[in-house]
Amino acid sequence: QVQLVESGPDQVQSSQTLSLTCTVSGVAITTDDYKWSWIRQPPGKALEWMGGIAGHDTTYDSPTLKGRVSFSRDTSKNQFTVHLSSVTPEDTATYFCVLRQGSVLPRFPPNNLRRNDFNAWGRGFKVEVSS
Repeated sequence: QVQLVESGPDQVQSSQTLSLTCTVSGVAITTDDYKWSWIRQPPGKALEWMGGIAGHDTTYDSPTLKGRVSFSRDTSKNQFTVHLSSVTPEDTATYFCVLRQGSVLPRFPPNNLRRNDFNAWGRGFKVEVSS
């Protein structure tokens, strides 16, 4: 059974870079055809896909984040990380790491995402950005 656990700082200041790590168990993140993404949900708003990294190390990022997001991984720890630069209070959200087999997204643009669009989810990690 695949398990994903998010970790990182729960508070950051504006203009800093937020880095969150997802630790995966039950399957190697290098598994072919697996796509590992980050999704966030600001308070009272819809799920937003941020991008992610594939088993073969290709990265994908959301154009709506305008170049602020990047991804990395540590295969020795079976972890992947999102880095979001120049954060503002609008980046306050619950952040989820997720797994999808096959295509990285169920549809494009990735509107109206649902939990069953992805094969596994982390529990979510709340981050507050202060001004």
